[in-house]
Amino acid sequence: MSQQGTDPAAGRRRLVLWRHGRTAWNVEKRAQGQADIPLDPVGRRQARSVAPVLAAMEPAFVWSSDLQRARHTARELAALTGLELRLDARLREYDVGIRQGTTFAEFRESHPDVYERFFTQEDYRVPGAELPSEVDARMAAVLGDAAAALEEGRTGVLVGHGAALRSGLLAFLGAPPELRDMFAGMANCAWTVLQEHPHRGWQVADYNARTLPGESSALADEMPAHHVSKNADPAG
Repeated sequence: MSQQGTDPAAGRRRLVLWRHGRTAWNVEKRAQGQADIPLDPVGRRQARSVAPVLAAMEPAFVWSSDLQRARHTARELAALTGLELRLDARLREYDVGIRQGTTFAEFRESHPDVYERFFTQEDYRVPGAELPSEVDARMAAVLGDAAAALEEGRTGVLVGHGAALRSGLLAFLGAPPELRDMFAGMANCAWTVLQEHPHRGWQVADYNARTLPGESSALADEMPAHHVSKNADPAG
């Protein structure tokens, strides 16, 4: 029987990881961590623009970090789909400890020894912060729960934060954390699609997607990719 015209991805489960819209601290490149910073006007517009694109995927559920920048982004999609928004604190950004509210330059100036260890030591705990391995564990757990909640052929959307989503992606796939530097930072309001292959398991089908049909490059210009280095996301 001919397979022409069939969609090989039909019937596969999908997880969509959606980063929140822009905030003032994103613009200033300050580490937000778990500070409850709101969306700025551009961030609210981004969420409204992207929500219809994700709604077209007909999600079965929308789960979100309980921090307001993610929660308010997720509400745009929940409102369009009529789904009840589920909040899960496991989707929060890294707790960045003493880095919170600082730029990398300010962090380096105020805590030079900690800054050096942050970039050179594996799984280093910044004072007051989570270990990267702790973030990996909670993110892998919530992605695993989301996957288990999906029926065949359905899509689930998880709304969160750039650094935690990227780390969680690798942890969920069982990839070594050092591969993290191969992935650019997720832009504000960009999304990543994980799709389950019938023989190979979960795969990255799309990463850092942010081009909207019929949009000019203006929206993309509002969502700059962050500087990427080992454990160096601004964490927001």
